Amino acid sequence: MEVCYQLPVLPLDRPVPKHVLSRRGAISFSSSSSLFGAPDPRQLSQRRGAISYDSSDQTALYIRMLARLSCGALSADSGTEKRVHRLLSFQRYLHSSRLLRGIPQQIPLHILDEDYSGQARCMLEKVGNWNFDIFLFDKLTNGNSLISLTLHLLNQYGLVDLFQLDMVRLWRFLVLVQEDYHNDNPYHNSVHAADVTQAMYCYLQEPMLSKSLTSYDILLGILAAATHDLDHPGVNQPFLIKTDHYLARLYRNTSVLENHHWKSAVGLLRETGLFSHLPTEDSLNMERDLGSLILATDISRQNDYLSRFRTHLDQDSLCLSNCSHRHFVLQMALKCADICNPCRPWELSKQWSEKVTEEFFQQGDIERKHKLEVSPLCDRETNTICNIQIGFMTYVAEPLFGEWARFSDTRLSQTMLGHMGLNKASWGGLQQEQTAVSEEAELSTADPDAGESRSKEIPQGSRES
Repeated sequence: MEVCYQLPVLPLDRPVPKHVLSRRGAISFSSSSSLFGAPDPRQLSQRRGAISYDSSDQTALYIRMLARLSCGALSADSGTEKRVHRLLSFQRYLHSSRLLRGIPQQIPLHILDEDYSGQARCMLEKVGNWNFDIFLFDKLTNGNSLISLTLHLLNQYGLVDLFQLDMVRLWRFLVLVQEDYHNDNPYHNSVHAADVTQAMYCYLQEPMLSKSLTSYDILLGILAAATHDLDHPGVNQPFLIKTDHYLARLYRNTSVLENHHWKSAVGLLRETGLFSHLPTEDSLNMERDLGSLILATDISRQNDYLSRFRTHLDQDSLCLSNCSHRHFVLQMALKCADICNPCRPWELSKQWSEKVTEEFFQQGDIERKHKLEVSPLCDRETNTICNIQIGFMTYVAEPLFGEWARFSDTRLSQTMLGHMGLNKASWGGLQQEQTAVSEEAELSTADPDAGESRSKEIPQGSRES
């Protein structure tokens, strides 16, 4: 049986009523469709403001044709300006790649259903493994890793039945959540959200938490992980403040992005009515607690949370039968999940490091282009991925995961610390190699006499040392 919410098809010679051009487009959900297959573009609108992507909808077809023509007319420079404008205004633009995001060209969907979805299911059987490859899982789910993973975890915990969640509303909520991540961000995209959700699940399985957390706590933890960077623009808070962005003014320069992520998540919860069947007080409490978890991911408040966590551990005062203490531990778990990339195996950690550094550098490029002061870590001319990662591990990740290991001294905690030590050493080795290559290049381009003189001084200095 298929449940569809489809807007009417209109002739091209008739004006489009305003109610048709609503903020949301058509959406459909088939209970027989594959969980891991890509959402069918004939059933599911891929972006906001869409009318329908049913091939039989002539109005939608006409609009798509106009959009593609306009996109094709843009030059490379205008495309760059458009991306900058979108970043600064938080407006949605209909790119042709957005319309077909997650739908591979020239690959029949039945092949994906039979082959790729089977491999994805096999991966989900080991979703609690710390070496879970979220990049591979995203490919196997056809770009829908966040939807597939989150829905699987909610079902695995029995939360859908326990909280009587309507499957159509839940599906629509998860689709909108995934769509609201900007997948043109190198790092802060839906794959990062899926990775954080998988890490959060690993922490929820730890003995200290699994025997203490309630179903309500687990639901909050999963939803907070999935939505913690919702609608992230790909720039940091200082950028929004110094450009006088409206979000910075709205939230008075305090946890600007985190407040926006939280409010965006609440907006989708209310829009889809996911918790509308609950008493109003319960749904409001859930929204408030969700915000408390998401706000804890503000890296500028890292020391505040770490100091409080360390004090609890020093005094042995954490009591997980206490609701507020459980919530605080959930905050710390989400903070760990959010920045756990240095603790992953090298093959995964290196990919994440490259992606986050590229996002930093893209912000720096924008700042330089618009004559703004380039933010720390964002200048590709003075920073390298090696020194950025070594500094992050030393001053942010190691202190946090060291305290987490004190709280939950398990095999997983020791594995994370072990990976981080190896990864830090690897970046250090790469940094030495780059330094040596850079010095050699400088010598080769220098004056021959000066190069010869310096080459004689190097071994002499080595003997003196």
